[in-house]
Amino acid sequence: MPVLSHPLVTRVAAALIQGVTSLTPRLDRRRRFPDIACATRRIEVPTACGVVPATLYLPPRGEVPPLHINLHGGGFIIRYPEQDDPLCRYLAARAEVAVLNVDYPVAPQHPFPIPPKACFEVTRWAAEHAAELGVDPERLSIGGASAGGSLATAVARQARDAGGPHLALQVLHYPSLDLVTSTQEKLSARNRTEPPFLKPWMSAVFHNSYLPDKALGVDPLASPAYGDNGAELAGTAPALLITTELDLLNAEGLRYAEALRRAGVLLEHRDIPGVDHGYDQLGGGDDQARETYDLIVEHLRRAHFKRQDGR
Repeated sequence: MPVLSHPLVTRVAAALIQGVTSLTPRLDRRRRFPDIACATRRIEVPTACGVVPATLYLPPRGEVPPLHINLHGGGFIIRYPEQDDPLCRYLAARAEVAVLNVDYPVAPQHPFPIPPKACFEVTRWAAEHAAELGVDPERLSIGGASAGGSLATAVARQARDAGGPHLALQVLHYPSLDLVTSTQEKLSARNRTEPPFLKPWMSAVFHNSYLPDKALGVDPLASPAYGDNGAELAGTAPALLITTELDLLNAEGLRYAEALRRAGVLLEHRDIPGVDHGYDQLGGGDDQARETYDLIVEHLRRAHFKRQDGR
């Protein structure tokens, strides 16, 4: 979509999307899993690009818990961490981990590489201030969906390259992994007649906002599944990768699963049949969302409670 590649048009379109999101009445965050309550604390994390707010979800038990850091989706331009409130409550209650839901900076105000750098700073800060948070600094994990999944891969890569903090698990839920391959190529690879949830114009606004300098798209922190970037995954955190069959991003997810497997860091790849991008955020689909969240719970418990669970 050539018109959407113009910087001014991109900024206007992104501002409209952000404005609509901010004006939309917040959905009842307990609409999903209303039986699960969770105590929370507001946290402010200092980073190079300013203070990053976050919400800490606390598990029911009083013991010092592991910490799972969650990065929400939104095409790199929408700041709406509350969308993951049901997920965060579910993981805190069922996996018995603390969950830090991060309100990271977004484009076009903060384009690449600011978001992945800020998310890594938050992760490192959480490890260094574990006592303040009341969590175990030796049991950390990272995860996210869509754009948040992309940022989670970037945090895992930066943690490896920096020599820490150690991450026991990365959870990648229908992540965005290739910002170089055109949307048209992705549509062709999808080989389906029904339109995807992620529309071409949406992808254009998201990508052009996040990557005003297209040359940066090949950076492995932006496109970990593009080209040879997948050959550089050895030593990153063990990964649970969840893709969806009908997703515009499915092909890049399958490529990334194979790259993780070759690197020896893939724990499990689950390709969910018959569902599209964002299925767990849309109306209905509670059963599938619960099944997926239970899978994440299982992997969090394996990563953080091996001795306690005897696994």
